[in-house]
Amino acid sequence: MIKAVNIKKSFGSLQVLKGINLEIPKGKIYSIVGASGAGKTTLLQIIGTLSNPDSGEIFYGDKKISSLTEKELSAFRNREIGFVFQFHHLLPEFTALENICIPAFISRNSKKKAEKEAMKLIDYLGLTERYNHKPSELSGGEKQRVAVARALINNPAVVLADEPSGNLDSANREELHDLLFKLRDDFNQTFVIVTHDDQFADRSDKIIHIKDGVIDAGYQVTKEVSE
Repeated sequence: MIKAVNIKKSFGSLQVLKGINLEIPKGKIYSIVGASGAGKTTLLQIIGTLSNPDSGEIFYGDKKISSLTEKELSAFRNREIGFVFQFHHLLPEFTALENICIPAFISRNSKKKAEKEAMKLIDYLGLTERYNHKPSELSGGEKQRVAVARALINNPAVVLADEPSGNLDSANREELHDLLFKLRDDFNQTFVIVTHDDQFADRSDKIIHIKDGVIDAGYQVTKEVSE
């Protein structure tokens, strides 16, 4: 579904990505791991069209991202890609329901349609009693579930997450991890997740280990043989 072809990216004289080739199928959870500074977040941002590679191409199906205008790219990103970050980035003045609806409003969905879809997600995620609460009234785990719902509201092709459980305690971390796998199983949802959590990575469908700017193929062979 998603293909990265020979992705290279430098910041000044520092070459962070040195030729990444990657294919991500639908309905799978891929974990991106590696040492700090290895380029994991940079790769995630390029896959998410938030950053441009110096060279190489990103494809979603047969759509080449570099061929899109800025306006087309913004619409594509809003429609096809959901984002979850370590810090939830909820707007404090809005309720959980209103925060979840924001991407749908950007897509120009009606308020009625957006709220109907948001409430389905709220019920599914166990937030029914909290939909009218503002972020300051929610626990850390509840805030992150709201962020997950916001990422899902437009039924995206893929959800990209950068350390989504990194700011949670162990109980809420495990709950969030279980939720992501449930979403994969129940909705065939695709996830690409940067993580330092080895337990989560080991549960994922595939681990992509970034080392020295490239994918460490030997790491994959070791994991797959061990399984």
